[in-house]
Parts: sequence; C-alpha cells; structure tokens
Amino acid sequence: MNASSPPRPVHQKPVVLIPACNRMIGAHPFHVAGKKYIDAVRLAGCLPLIVPFVHASEVDELLDHADGVLLTGSPSNVHPSHFGEEVYDTTLPLDTDRDAWTLPLIPRALQRGIPLFAICRGFQEANVALGGSLHQAVQDVPGQRDHRGATEGPAELQYGLAHEVHVEAGGLLSSIVDQAEFQVNSVHGQGVKRLAAGLRVEARAPDGLVEAFSMPEARSFNLCVQWHPEWQAAHNPISLKLFKAFGAACQTFRNHREPHHDPDR
Repeated sequence: MNASSPPRPVHQKPVVLIPACNRMIGAHPFHVAGKKYIDAVRLAGCLPLIVPFVHASEVDELLDHADGVLLTGSPSNVHPSHFGEEVYDTTLPLDTDRDAWTLPLIPRALQRGIPLFAICRGFQEANVALGGSLHQAVQDVPGQRDHRGATEGPAELQYGLAHEVHVEAGGLLSSIVDQAEFQVNSVHGQGVKRLAAGLRVEARAPDGLVEAFSMPEARSFNLCVQWHPEWQAAHNPISLKLFKAFGAACQTFRNHREPHHDPDR
C-alpha cells in the first residue's frame, strides 16, 4: 500500500450486551453474570459487556451501543404475573428487576434488527416478552418429563447430557447444525406453555416440549434455546456452531450499521 492509499477499515469486535442478574451476596445487592456466558461470547469472536439494571426508558440508548444481545440462564424465574398467573412455588427465586427491563428490551432489539441469542431463562423471557406463557413446573404437567438437572454433585453432573432434541426441518437451527437430532443438557423447571404468535418452533424434546424457537420475520439472527450451549462450549461441536453463527451475525450487524442512527427511532 503506497502513502496515498486510504487505510484499510478496521473491523472491530462486535459488542454483545449481557443483562446481569440481581443477587444478594451477604447484606448487599450485586449485579452478576456467569463466567461461562462471558467465555462463550468471546468464543463467538465478540466483546462481552455485562449490563446492570436500566430503566425501560433507557433501553434504546443502550441498544445504540449493541451489536448483539445474549440473554443468560439464571436460577431465577420470570415472574408469572407477566403471563397472567400467580406464583406456583414460592420457594423458587424471582428477579423482578431483570424482568423490568429485559422484557421490553427483547422486542425492541428484534425490531431494530440486533442479533439475539437467548438461553434457558432468556429463552423463557423471550417467549413471555413476545406474548407467550410458561409452565411454571414442567415436571407437574401430565405427559411431560422432569427437565430439572441434578441438585447435588459436581457441575459436570448437573450439566451432563440429558436427552436428545429433535430439530424441525427447514428452520434456522437446522441450517446451523445440519443435524436432525443431537444431545443436550437439561437444567430447567419451567418451559413453554403457549408459544407467542409469530414464533417458529426450531426443536423439541422427546416429550414434545419446545426446546428452541426463533422469530422468522425479525430483521436479523435470533435464536432462543432451552438448554445450556455455553457449558463447555469450546468442546461441544453443536455449541461451537451456534456461537459462531451468532458471532457472525453480530459482526455483520456491526459492519453495516451507521453509528448512532436508527431509522425506527
């Protein structure tokens, strides 16, 4: 390149927002996010950014800086008031602060075409945010198996492979993994009861429970999965495919968006 040639554009890493959970540690409130999710975002070739609670009115300002959104799993559940039910088991943790801004964040990210990858609680949040409902205790629903993980023993046992998922032909997940079925872990007590309008089932568990869905009409990549692909993702071929697809979509979004401009605002 000679002195008069313009410099080559530098493709910076896409920034992926990771909404934090809210947790009391001792007597003090903390914003927390699991390291495995951070590692998986880096594996996707992106820069992870953990985000604390924000007001719903600040969501668009925050999304101005996002090239992708990753919704993590969590021990907490979405409050059932968001789908018209009372709490079924009062011993289980909730996180109403997370609900307060991730539920409006999800449709807005999809409207703006920002890539979205949602895992476990995030999968449940997405369905609720878009108008669906949840089984609060899948294990108590006739015809459904117990999808909860082991409560004792090492994490390798809790996150060990538990059952297969059957991939729906012709969908996004099928195009990414190029397999009709594969094994996943299972660490959840809640699950999809009514899938929100406009969502497409991407995979099901052997008992028929929805394990993955997407919104085909959205402007960019979006995939929501009930299992935990972030667990030891670097050593799982399916997880690698999922995070690489997400990372590629985030990079495409970053390369083509105009900074600080959104035609929908």
